[in-house]
Amino acid sequence: MSIRENFENNLEEVNRKITEMGEQTIVALERAFKALKTQDVEIALKVIEGDTAIDNLEKDINEFAIWLVAKEAPISRDLREIISVLKISTEIERVADFAVNIAKATIKIGNTKSLLEITHLEKMKELSIEMLRKALQSFLDENILLAIEVGDLEDEVDEYSSETYKKLTTYLSDHPEETNQLVQLLFVNRFLERTADHITNIAESTAYLIKGQIYDFNS
Repeated sequence: MSIRENFENNLEEVNRKITEMGEQTIVALERAFKALKTQDVEIALKVIEGDTAIDNLEKDINEFAIWLVAKEAPISRDLREIISVLKISTEIERVADFAVNIAKATIKIGNTKSLLEITHLEKMKELSIEMLRKALQSFLDENILLAIEVGDLEDEVDEYSSETYKKLTTYLSDHPEETNQLVQLLFVNRFLERTADHITNIAESTAYLIKGQIYDFNS
């Protein structure tokens, strides 16, 4: 096996781990929101417990990427790919942390009548997962058009976030007895808005890999 083939095989292994990390994070987001929607503390606790596996994957990816730099001394595009991997794994880990935060908010809300119907939180969750799938596929396929689509979807999440904030704060002023749940839902709104931001950062890292220049899809 040539040196080049060995290097490319190592990159494929890193990409496989990135894919696994992304899939586990999508599952965490789905479970966290299911826990919120059904007020199921057991599911919420499983999301919190499962975060360790995602953290370990990020650690493995980072160590592998650093080892590649030390062993192969890559330059130009190869170095960009390793830098992108390091950035993307960090962003995925942060998205997973927001899933944990949603799970924790569910536990704090407790067993009370859900007010989710007055929000756009479920739509924001669905858009975030769509964004993450597109961002990961964009990276694996080196597809700049998919990366741009992620940035467009982030704008939709921001709009839903703004509307949800207004709905929740208005409802809070009329129903102070629901303060605990409404405050937690405001936090969830913020968590999902930040989730979309971090996923957009993944798309930007992909664009950097493909084009070799910095992009800002959040502007």
